Amino acid sequence: MTASSPQRLHALDALRGSALLLGIVFHAAISFMPGMFMWPVIDSQANTGFNLVFFVSHMFRMLTFFMLAGFFARMAFHRKGAISFAIDRFKRVALPMVIFWMPLFAAVIAAYIWGAIRANGGELPEDDSGGPDLGLRTFPLTHLWFLYLLVVFYVAAFAVKGLAVIVDANQILRRLIDRTIAVMLKSPLGLVIVAAPMVAWYWYNPMWFMWFGIPTPDYGFIPNGGALIGYGSAFAIGWLIQRQSGLLEHFKRQCLLYLGIAVGLTVYSLSIVGTDIAWAPAAQDQDKLIYAAVYTIAGWAWTFGLTGGALLVWSGESKVRRYLADSSYWLYLMHLPVLMFLQVALADLVMPAPAKFAFLLAITLSILLASYHVMVRNTFLGGWLNGRRYPGKSTKQEAGEESRTADAASQQA
Repeated sequence: MTASSPQRLHALDALRGSALLLGIVFHAAISFMPGMFMWPVIDSQANTGFNLVFFVSHMFRMLTFFMLAGFFARMAFHRKGAISFAIDRFKRVALPMVIFWMPLFAAVIAAYIWGAIRANGGELPEDDSGGPDLGLRTFPLTHLWFLYLLVVFYVAAFAVKGLAVIVDANQILRRLIDRTIAVMLKSPLGLVIVAAPMVAWYWYNPMWFMWFGIPTPDYGFIPNGGALIGYGSAFAIGWLIQRQSGLLEHFKRQCLLYLGIAVGLTVYSLSIVGTDIAWAPAAQDQDKLIYAAVYTIAGWAWTFGLTGGALLVWSGESKVRRYLADSSYWLYLMHLPVLMFLQVALADLVMPAPAKFAFLLAITLSILLASYHVMVRNTFLGGWLNGRRYPGKSTKQEAGEESRTADAASQQA
């Protein structure tokens, strides 16, 4: 195994932040999607073009995020040690989920209520549902589900790591796994192999809605099998990739090939399911199997291709990318109620849909970035969520600190 370089850290951290920021774009598109009813409001300028934004980004956005989460988790584990790593992840992942859930959930519900009032002519519609169900399987995690899933994967990683120390003290098995992973990912069949577990789940799940890919585990403390398999395998592959950085060089060299495969298979996927939202479960036939394979391979091709592309074009240090990467966690945590309220407020505004979409995003990001700069970056919140804060530091000092952090991580990886 060879150590990862600081330049690679800049690129991959920027890609991880981009995956979170793409989530804001993803949720912004939902109110512009005709036929989408699980949202506070559907915009007056909705059209099917925004279905493509949803469909394509859902293929790879969280797959990429969880692969990078696994990569950085192993790096932090070996840099900090097991106990410090556990404390750090509890503080920066589990605790924000617990503390922010209630105010964010309340704000999201308020946005839904406002949207319902506007749709009902200014009056609150009658509701006999009795309020949200907070059972073990139905607890509404909202967009914070990714934090819960990260905690699950961290616990699983600890268990596997502990077992490996006991049964593989000489690291014979781990070296064998390293060689297997290297051969597999560099093989022409690598995409097929990594996609296979998810394809099997799609095929055997009679309630799979093909158009929506991996089901979002935003309800319940028992995640659905698709999310566990899909995102869990991404986390595991990221963890294993960090053991041998030669795989990153492979993604970098082959990024155009991966991206070409991704685009081609994405177009083919859309030719099967169409651009209109399909709310029915997939029929158990040959088309389902073909689509499951094509869709899943496309998602992994996007993930590997974008990883390689980031290494190719973002290897150098950038103040803007560094700032956006630092802010992306806060922006994603806080974005949903801000975005939903703006979607309801602007729903009846008449202007070209692309311009309105861009306007909505510009306002949302401006509010979120201002809140980050004022409330987080130079305060205890920054130290809590990002593991660092910049109280009165110059940009040069910040860059120096980042470089030292990257060097330390590389030496320990």
